[in-house]
Amino acid sequence: MIEVRGLTKDYGSFRAVDDLSFQVREGEVVGFLGPNGAGKTTTIRVLTCYQPASSGTVLINGWDVVQDSLSVRSTLGYLPEQIPLYGDLRVQEYLHYRAGLKGLRGKERRSQVEEVMEAAGVTEMRRKLCSQVSRGYRQRVGLADALLGSPRLLILDEPTSGLDPNQRRKVRDLVRSLKERHTILFSSHILSDVEDVCDRILLIHHGKLRASGTLEELTHELGQEELRFRVQASTTEVRALMQELLPGAKGTLREEEGWTRASYLLPPEAAREDEDVSVSLGNRFLAEGRALSELYLHRPSLEETFFALTQDREEIEEAGSTKESGEVLG
Repeated sequence: MIEVRGLTKDYGSFRAVDDLSFQVREGEVVGFLGPNGAGKTTTIRVLTCYQPASSGTVLINGWDVVQDSLSVRSTLGYLPEQIPLYGDLRVQEYLHYRAGLKGLRGKERRSQVEEVMEAAGVTEMRRKLCSQVSRGYRQRVGLADALLGSPRLLILDEPTSGLDPNQRRKVRDLVRSLKERHTILFSSHILSDVEDVCDRILLIHHGKLRASGTLEELTHELGQEELRFRVQASTTEVRALMQELLPGAKGTLREEEGWTRASYLLPPEAAREDEDVSVSLGNRFLAEGRALSELYLHRPSLEETFFALTQDREEIEEAGSTKESGEVLG
């Protein structure tokens, strides 16, 4: 549905997007993540034919966004971050106007306006002036606009930005309800929203693709899953056993009056078999008569994964210099 190959966009000497390549398959809901200034909005402007790329190729449903821009526009619905509603038009009038711009006429136009108002939950606001609706309803009206013309692809740029928790939940519920009928690219910096509605994640940083996959795949790739336990044994005994079970594994150990509290990062190959690692460790301690008060796997949240993938070198060095005192490296 979306194929991006070597996309680069320059503004003078500043490179906003740098040799970016990715795909979005039909039927997916893909989160498009990145820190502020990462190049998300610039990429979306190229995908939606609002700006040309400096170099590279972008295909939407097989059509080139430069050579076949009219065909591309006919197959996608776009919700920009700043929705350009006309304040002196009522919601229904605005949507009729937008439907006309998209080539809808007569009964089809009236029918589609009714359908998208119902789908976006703005039917009750149909007679309100656009200038009088809340920010949450502005987002819904913008989404209704994006749905006009029955597009196969929806590109949503920060659809929950600036909304309160209740409004965000309603927009997330709305996006989930659209998953069966549309391919969706969901750009956001609100990580919990992406985690809640998306099947897969694309993460860009400094204009480059930093990671792609499900949250589980990203944590496995990073090797960020942690095996955490508290056992009645010395740090020396725990270290020896962990080197036997996971050679070369690194962790932190802390003695607590005859007990050791430990946390070990699982390497990617071990993370893929994490149940075996935790079961083997638990069985080994029990066989040796060691009491266990804790044993569990900690999988990082999307926020933790995002932070790990977008840290710059200076931040990594700073984090490494603030190790908590009293811990022993395993």
